Amino acid sequence: MSIRGKAFIAGAYEHPGRELPDLSLAQIHAEVALGALADAGLSLSDVNAYFCDGQFGFGGISMADYLGLSVRYTDSTNTGGSSYIGHVGHAAAAIAAGKFDVALITMAGKPRTQGRVRPTFQIAPEYAFEEVFGPTTLGMYALAASRHMYEYGTTSEQLAEIRVAASWHAQFNPHALMRTPVTVEDVLASPMVSDPLHRLDSCLITDGGGAVVVVSPDVARSLDRQCVKVLGHGEAAKHLGGGRIDLTYTGAVWSGPQAFEEAGITPADVDYASIYDSFTITVLQIVEDLGFCEKGQGGAFVSDGGLIAPDGRLPFNTDGGGLCNNHPASRGGMTKIIEAVRQLRGEAAPQVQVRDCEIAVAHGNGGSLATRTGAATLVLGREDT
Repeated sequence: MSIRGKAFIAGAYEHPGRELPDLSLAQIHAEVALGALADAGLSLSDVNAYFCDGQFGFGGISMADYLGLSVRYTDSTNTGGSSYIGHVGHAAAAIAAGKFDVALITMAGKPRTQGRVRPTFQIAPEYAFEEVFGPTTLGMYALAASRHMYEYGTTSEQLAEIRVAASWHAQFNPHALMRTPVTVEDVLASPMVSDPLHRLDSCLITDGGGAVVVVSPDVARSLDRQCVKVLGHGEAAKHLGGGRIDLTYTGAVWSGPQAFEEAGITPADVDYASIYDSFTITVLQIVEDLGFCEKGQGGAFVSDGGLIAPDGRLPFNTDGGGLCNNHPASRGGMTKIIEAVRQLRGEAAPQVQVRDCEIAVAHGNGGSLATRTGAATLVLGREDT
């Protein structure tokens, strides 16, 4: 069953805060929920399905209780940075199957003021075999970057171009944590944190959150709001494969074609891309894996303003992304959906609004490029697409 045109994003909201010491996670979830519902012209009483990433308690059930929701469907899928891209696809499929007609999807995180809490990792089957060697997230992404450089000649200057593009966009976002544009030289002059990655190759750590409301076509038609059509969705897992892992690609090589085929498009049809940017190497690999350029040519593709809106080869992350705007709790997929919705509605900052934006892709990547990741790709279109 295809989900093309079977569901719409009616509301989207990003919390304006980046440092929220006085709010609990539940309060952030609640604030973004109300913001997205108001954007859609709906209320809590209209919601009959709830999605979140299951950070605490009984996940969606605990938050449905907190919000006072009467729901008949919950989903607490947690695949890191791809979680919320997956949630929209899951919601669209369930709506198409007639399970419900209004889904609320919320994300919240407080790593900037609360720190990272990872208790479940200690009972994962790989923990005892890997943690003893002291791996870090940063170090594992650096391994992937080193291998890509070795295989394809990718350079630190090319990776820096990705941060340059993100910073150029962030200056037009009043809520972005880092709004000062940087140059390639600035990135290379920043401290080396894990060779070959510099500090400015790395994402921010922020508090914050966001939410979207996914509805059936009937509900979308009833709203006095421009909605965004869900055209296609794909998911894939990539893991160590018994030790046969190739560090130069991500699960996007499978999730992307699946989403594009369902949407009936090719990469050449995409006007704007929201790409998960935990590190610059993440973006470069995903650009290749989604088919925007040949494998190994990502460095050349992102250079010379290739990612800068509105006229680059592939305008990306026009809110500043996780590198410069907002990256709460390794759940960057939500903010990628929100900015894609803004672009399709024509509501992005005027300086970075893509002209005649009809097709947008949002892609999330969760986990570590050097071990196991979850990939999810979402193709969205204007309401009349």
